[in-house]
Amino acid sequence: MGGNVRRKALAWWPTRPRHRFLAAAGVVLVLAGLVWLGWPAASPFRRADRVLTVDSGPGGRESTALDTSFYVPAGASAADAVPAVLLAHGFGGTKESVRADAEDLAAQGYAVLTWTARGFGRSGGQIHLNHPDYEVRDAQRLLDWLAAQPQVRRDGAADPRVGVVGGSYGGALALALAAADRRVDAIVPMITWNDLARAFAPNAVGDDPATGVFKKSWAALFFGRGGAPGAGTAGTPGGDQGSAGPEPDGAAGPGGAAGPGGETGAGGDSGAGGAGGDGGAGDDVACGRFAVDVCAIYRQAGATGRPDAATLARLRLANADLRAVRAPTLLVQGTADTLFPLAEADANARALAAAGTPVRVAWFTGGHDGGNGPANDRDRVRALTGQWLGHYVSGELGRPANSFTYSRVAGFAVGERGLVASGYAVDYYPGLAGTDRREIPLSGPPRRLANPPGGAPAAISSLPGAGALSGLAGSLGGDLPGQHADFVSPELTRPLDLAGAPTLPLRAASPTGEAVLFVKLYDVPPGGRPTLVGGQAAPVRLTGLPARVEGATPVTVTLPGLVHRFEAGHRLRVTVASADAAYATPAAPAVYTVAAGDAPLLVPDMPGRAIPTDATAWRYALLVCVVLGVAAAVLVGRRRRGRADIAVEAPHAEDPLVVRGLRKVYPGGFVAVAEVGFTVGRGQVVGLLGPNGAGKTTTLRVLTGLTRPSAGDALVFGHRLAPGAPVLSRIGALVEGPGFLPHLSGLANLRAYWQATGRPVADARFAEALEIAGLGESVHRRVRTYSHGMRQRLAIAQAMLGLPELLILDEPTDGLDPPQIAAMRVVLRRYAADGRAVLVSSHLLAEVEQTCTHVVVVHKGQVVADGPVADIVGDSPTTQFAVGDPAAAAKVIGDMVGVVSLELDELGGIVADLGTVPRGAAVASLVRAGIRVDKVVPRRRLEDAFLSLVGEQTRGSGDR
Repeated sequence: MGGNVRRKALAWWPTRPRHRFLAAAGVVLVLAGLVWLGWPAASPFRRADRVLTVDSGPGGRESTALDTSFYVPAGASAADAVPAVLLAHGFGGTKESVRADAEDLAAQGYAVLTWTARGFGRSGGQIHLNHPDYEVRDAQRLLDWLAAQPQVRRDGAADPRVGVVGGSYGGALALALAAADRRVDAIVPMITWNDLARAFAPNAVGDDPATGVFKKSWAALFFGRGGAPGAGTAGTPGGDQGSAGPEPDGAAGPGGAAGPGGETGAGGDSGAGGAGGDGGAGDDVACGRFAVDVCAIYRQAGATGRPDAATLARLRLANADLRAVRAPTLLVQGTADTLFPLAEADANARALAAAGTPVRVAWFTGGHDGGNGPANDRDRVRALTGQWLGHYVSGELGRPANSFTYSRVAGFAVGERGLVASGYAVDYYPGLAGTDRREIPLSGPPRRLANPPGGAPAAISSLPGAGALSGLAGSLGGDLPGQHADFVSPELTRPLDLAGAPTLPLRAASPTGEAVLFVKLYDVPPGGRPTLVGGQAAPVRLTGLPARVEGATPVTVTLPGLVHRFEAGHRLRVTVASADAAYATPAAPAVYTVAAGDAPLLVPDMPGRAIPTDATAWRYALLVCVVLGVAAAVLVGRRRRGRADIAVEAPHAEDPLVVRGLRKVYPGGFVAVAEVGFTVGRGQVVGLLGPNGAGKTTTLRVLTGLTRPSAGDALVFGHRLAPGAPVLSRIGALVEGPGFLPHLSGLANLRAYWQATGRPVADARFAEALEIAGLGESVHRRVRTYSHGMRQRLAIAQAMLGLPELLILDEPTDGLDPPQIAAMRVVLRRYAADGRAVLVSSHLLAEVEQTCTHVVVVHKGQVVADGPVADIVGDSPTTQFAVGDPAAAAKVIGDMVGVVSLELDELGGIVADLGTVPRGAAVASLVRAGIRVDKVVPRRRLEDAFLSLVGEQTRGSGDR
């Protein structure tokens, strides 16, 4: 019995010797793989912690202990030296704040030195705000130490091959160190300042910190705790490192594990270093670990609400002399940052470029108010940083591209349980003003707004220090009644891609001659809640104002640099508020008057080209696999089909399109198209109509070979339609929007498209297509400079290349203005009159009525009406009156009881739904009133017929 059991247990094992050998080899490989996966990997680096004593201070006569960590790649040695990175943390952080980033860089082959800056954590000394004699000189001594390490590559005696990376406080240090020490080979400053005085006292008019509006909330966050009695001081064991006031970023953030923000300083090491401190007896104990002159900054500005000249001068000691920077610089700045907005990086970039320093700018979706940003955006910053260091420090990578990159939140990634960002690239850095600007008119009368006593209550535009939470500030706070004025744009007819700093003229009046205002930009969706773009406000201080706004001179207000997409149908709203909780405002109550709209809001419009992500790469790989699979299936299937793909059904050989019993069911059972059938004949312009979710776009996708139907088929001139069918060459199509190469001209795009079809150039008929597009000389411009309407016209020209016998267009008038729509109407009719055919899907029923000869109405995936427009429209109680005095006639008929609706038509008459009123009674009333009646005809619009066929439109599936 035991033998039987054994034979059954091993029944799966092969019996033939050859098969047994192969099975045994497979088992060995599987076991080896499991062992390899489970075996702990050797660390790619080693870390050594030590306290280094550096001599700095005025004249280098002061010793300070710095708590450091040194990460060395496992293979580094004197014989195989590696380049180094000096990695600085943010305000309130410690060396542990940047630990993940250090490990990431060490794994890439760099020797990385991190340290806790003086005044923080276990390091000694006091906080001097990146003073040249203190924090900057500390970093120079660390360069000396790096140069003495045998594992570190050197360019010369005491000259290490080194890059400096830091965020915020650490980013400013990177700039200042590069200005002070030519040994620095490259730097990556992130979310940092250009002028610390302007950053804490900005003015969106004139940009002069002397007239700026003090950021009291950010200043309090930095300095408030430092002045608390009993705060730890340098040389005091057990002192609270957070007493200096933590900064939310805390880390260098080179795009490693922590990203461009990293760990908050509040979570860093505790305890003040007791060795080598420059504090001690005699220091002002209320300053905590701040130097006394730094405390004086906050005490003066916090008490008065306006920094004086001495305070501004002391803050500017923290600014780098950018004229002296020669190290190639990658500037990374966050778009959600009320502390150091995009304008600070822009000023750095311009100054470095003027000095001849190689510089590149990148914006990411995060910052002091936006946290680290989405994970895929951190990956983008990591890649940019690695490329920059890889070229300018290690020398292993090629020269980085000169393109400017930015990003915006694209949605929520369910798999990653977080936001996902889309990245975009532009061939050059356009600055905050951009190169293409859209004029957005604003309307609204002059408004009076009150400045409350003491500046409270105040509107909330941001929550300084709240990290990613502050991105919701538009929902958490708001503007208070009586304290703001709104100026609103019309609905956008096409999307607007804002990337930069909008500007607008503003007039203001004040009985005191001075006003402090806050200008904000909102995105207002139809029927939705307005969103404060970027959670940011532009503070404005105006002086010398008149008492009445009529006598005020317009001033140009520059809003913060923002990145946002306004969708078509949305409005832009500029709000001017009298108070903001994040800023210090005049304590005395006053009433201001503001006016806008004298000139349009100028908005930098910068679509850019999308940057592929890892997900995109996987999609392309999947697409390649699918294409290869389809190709294999085609090759195999040809033998079975024979010549069936070119067979012609004779009865329909002259019909441009015949659709028979078309049905499309998606996985999961969703029925997009239940059953659709219709015919498009020569010379016809057929409109495909239906509410959202009716199945129009799915039908068009089947007809253009983009997807296969679940049942039914379609014939084009008698040939059965399928993906890759040769008869598709007789179809021109515009479905799901155009796609062009932005760096090529419009004409070059058309030529590239035609070349890809493999057909002779002579057959393209470029001249006719370009005449239809009506782009004129603009066809020679790069497509990236095109407006949405120009792209749409170019896409229509592309669809008409070769003058195909069947033209299929999905929303061809999207983005066109009224004259262009009228011209398109003529083009389509003329196109079909030559014996060709047009199938057009549109939601503009009035245009369909004037353009199309026939219509097909689809509802819930089925055809509910099909035929000539006149037959579909039919008759109704709606009547058209041609009269001598339309205005008087409208009053007479409008006053009659029972009339449902009335409007003036485009021909100078009136159109009325008489309801229960007989036409004869209406005519009699007009005659009695002495109004000449020339013609009375029943009139029914296509819209009336459409609504009667489909009823009340409901929310569909998203398929149009």
